[in-house]
Amino acid sequence: MNSRRKFLQGGILTSVAALTPVGLQAKNAENTTLSTKSIAGSGQITILQTTDVHCQLHAHDELFWENNELTFRKAGGYPHMATALQKLKEKNPQNTITLDTGDMFQGSMLSVKTTGQAFVPLLNAMDYDLYLPGNWEVVYYKKNMQKLLGGLLAPKICANMYHDLGDGKKGELIFQPYQIMHRMGIKIGFLGYTDPLVPLRQSPLYSKGIIYTKPEDNLKEYVTLLREQEQCDFVIILSHLGLSQQIALGNHPDCQGVDYIFGADTHERVRKPIQAEYTKIVEPGAFGSFIGKLDIQVKDGKVLGSTYELVEVDPIKYPADPAIKALVQDLEKPYKEEINKVLGYSTVPLYRNFVVENTIDTMIVDALKWKVNADVVLSNGFRFCPPRVPGKDGKVAITEGYLYDMLPVDSTIRTAKASGQQILDWLEKEMQNVFAQDASKRFGGWLIRFKGMQVEFKAFERVGHRVQKVTIAGAELDKNRLYTLCACERDGDPEDMLCRMKGVKEATNTAYTLHSMMKEYLAKFSPVTPILRHDAKILDGPQDLLSQVTGVDYTFR
Repeated sequence: MNSRRKFLQGGILTSVAALTPVGLQAKNAENTTLSTKSIAGSGQITILQTTDVHCQLHAHDELFWENNELTFRKAGGYPHMATALQKLKEKNPQNTITLDTGDMFQGSMLSVKTTGQAFVPLLNAMDYDLYLPGNWEVVYYKKNMQKLLGGLLAPKICANMYHDLGDGKKGELIFQPYQIMHRMGIKIGFLGYTDPLVPLRQSPLYSKGIIYTKPEDNLKEYVTLLREQEQCDFVIILSHLGLSQQIALGNHPDCQGVDYIFGADTHERVRKPIQAEYTKIVEPGAFGSFIGKLDIQVKDGKVLGSTYELVEVDPIKYPADPAIKALVQDLEKPYKEEINKVLGYSTVPLYRNFVVENTIDTMIVDALKWKVNADVVLSNGFRFCPPRVPGKDGKVAITEGYLYDMLPVDSTIRTAKASGQQILDWLEKEMQNVFAQDASKRFGGWLIRFKGMQVEFKAFERVGHRVQKVTIAGAELDKNRLYTLCACERDGDPEDMLCRMKGVKEATNTAYTLHSMMKEYLAKFSPVTPILRHDAKILDGPQDLLSQVTGVDYTFR
């Protein structure tokens, strides 16, 4: 379905000021033809954004917060996304730009089995015009990231990922920093930034060979270049930083001159643009369940204004595109039987949407506590994995494929010892990562999950004073006692680190992995009922908190 027409004929008139080799290719391509899209006109330019699909191929259960309660309905799936994008394009065929802002290659069994390669022809068939790499694009390490993104036909932009020359020296940018497109006489500049905290948030070996910088390091330079030298009429930042960080960026003076930040990473559903001091911010959810749609009104080659809406990818309203459906079936065929193998069942819906606790990670820590003799077991505060609800038989089928959705990286299980004081300091640090008053200091993940420990905390207290009470094995935390902890090993972490806790002692890898442990647990105990226990109890906010974002006009629903 795809061809190079969008790359060669899509009105791409300028790529970069200081050309990298990648940028030079784009520069040569742009000069192939001049499109009539550069002629001044009246009407509207439509920009469509998908993000954080995490390799979810099919329509899936999706969680919504409506009438102050949880509700679920089907959404997403690449074949349905393709139809939705095409229907939206048909309303404005010559002046629609489609883009994806990251986490395209991590999050499913098919992705792991093919190290992401299965998604290259699929993404090309979706006919995107522009891409931004997300924080999980490095999950198969730098070389594979370059190969995967290099296989995509449309340009990739990112202004803060550099080749590491060693000794902390930056080489060239891995991708061109920005892209300019012409529509109706309007020059639109797209500038890209991904999460600079990747080496801290994820296994450090994933991003070995890459140096990340903060957007503020060159933001002003590029915005000035786009506005003054390139004379762009409209500037959009494509950002995979997380909504809190994106709001902080929108309040930074260097963001002056930016019209919109098209956000990603935190799976937030912004239905009305958030107005920061210098720009507006949007983010279109995750898993292909939504498409962000910006319409820019134009008259005689001048921008008059813009409107935004979040489009729900309803599989009934947008039936599967036959060609994309056939491609998905072909790509999945060698692994289909394994993907659909049922490992066990849950009697309650499985989801990861809540900041403080959720049923997926409750099930994981239940399994860890059963398998490993430790005082406290831990599960990272991941966001990825769509929900799954009971079928007609009243049970949620936990398949091999869904196990990969929950835990795409089959990490080795590790134990270590830490003092009560270390645990307390670590809890404060983890809560700062989630609830920092300064939005720019939030990591973008949910609160760490655990079993064997009960924590009462105030999310909105000042730094270092959030933890109010910690109990382990029914007794108050003893700051001088050594406790045995259990979590997954992260590739590249030092020997004395466990789940971002530094200085642990007697760290030992077990003979189990997360997948082998979960399979054994489900075989023995299915059907399971991972009811929320409130082991983490928030004292100054709702237990069912659905977003870290506060202080702006935004509600997750």
